[in-house]
Amino acid sequence: MTRFLTRLDLRLVVSHLLVAVVGGATTYLLVRGLAPNLFEQQTHMGAGGMPGGMGPGQTLRAQFISAVNSALVIGVLAGLLTAGVFGAIAAYRLTRPLDALGAATRAIARGHYAVEIPQPGTLELDALADDVRVLAGTLRETETRRTRLLGEVAHEMRTPLTVLDGYLEGMIDGVLPTDPETLAQMTAETRRLRRLAEDLSSLSRAEEGRLELSRQLADLRDVVTSAVVRLGTQAEDSAVDLTVTAGDRTVPVTVDPDRIAQVVTNLVGNALRATSPGGRVSVAVDLAGGRAVTTVHDTGEGIAAADLERIFERFYRVSGRRRPPGQRTSDGGSGIGLTISRRIAEAHGGTLTATSPGPGQGATFTLTLPLTSAPAG
Repeated sequence: MTRFLTRLDLRLVVSHLLVAVVGGATTYLLVRGLAPNLFEQQTHMGAGGMPGGMGPGQTLRAQFISAVNSALVIGVLAGLLTAGVFGAIAAYRLTRPLDALGAATRAIARGHYAVEIPQPGTLELDALADDVRVLAGTLRETETRRTRLLGEVAHEMRTPLTVLDGYLEGMIDGVLPTDPETLAQMTAETRRLRRLAEDLSSLSRAEEGRLELSRQLADLRDVVTSAVVRLGTQAEDSAVDLTVTAGDRTVPVTVDPDRIAQVVTNLVGNALRATSPGGRVSVAVDLAGGRAVTTVHDTGEGIAAADLERIFERFYRVSGRRRPPGQRTSDGGSGIGLTISRRIAEAHGGTLTATSPGPGQGATFTLTLPLTSAPAG
């Protein structure tokens, strides 16, 4: 019975039936109790004489009808009053949870995401309260991420701006010479700021679903190989062995080649930075499970299990990560490359995941994309 009354629609039906029953019962009891008394009063009043042309039977009938009508009027009025009182009570019990939920949603709209969401006690309203609770949690997390993002962007901009300010002050004070080397270093910091701005713009469009894609049919082997070849010089400078295996089978995909190349470039670039001299970075393109699969494996510093998903968060950096000799903090990228790469993969209907046996044991990033058609043999 308790389970039966926890559904809002059944409670509404029961409350309406209860009001009708109470009103009808009140009317019935009053008519039953008043009608005989009113009939006796009408009979005594009419005993002194009968209207002209009206026989005893007709007089008795008229008195009876008058008594019943009076009793019905009184009974209906009393029944309506009783039904109204019970209806108001039932309506209050049903609308009070809705008012509480409304107050909670208004508080959430004002930014009070920790407001307590009441539990109404009916299945439908409980589900609504759960949805509002989830909404509040999501908005709270969004606001937290927004605040953290502003702080992280300010932090990322602070480093190159501080460097530029130091160079400019040194040049003004005559401490630093205005020579091509100094200007080149300032240009590098300026480019870093521009790259950060471009990355933030790309991330914003990707997270809002406005990432522009120029899709075309392509062989994924060519896209990946071209991107890896462009990083050959960086691999040589880092003394890391960089190889790519594309196989003999065509891997047809409908993608934006530039965006996919951006993903591959980011993955391979990160792998090269994470790998010590003498290490190895291998890239492979293959078919698996009816999908195109690109893997980037390195023998570098690896990733802890707790960081495998967090590395795809904006500006998240693995604590204690080693930097190659001579690399400054500002040379490590904007910190949102993996975030953008995953969004690009998802925009193509694919996925981007990371696996690692643990710190010091290398890592593997896997990009999967849907095939356009059956691969040619």
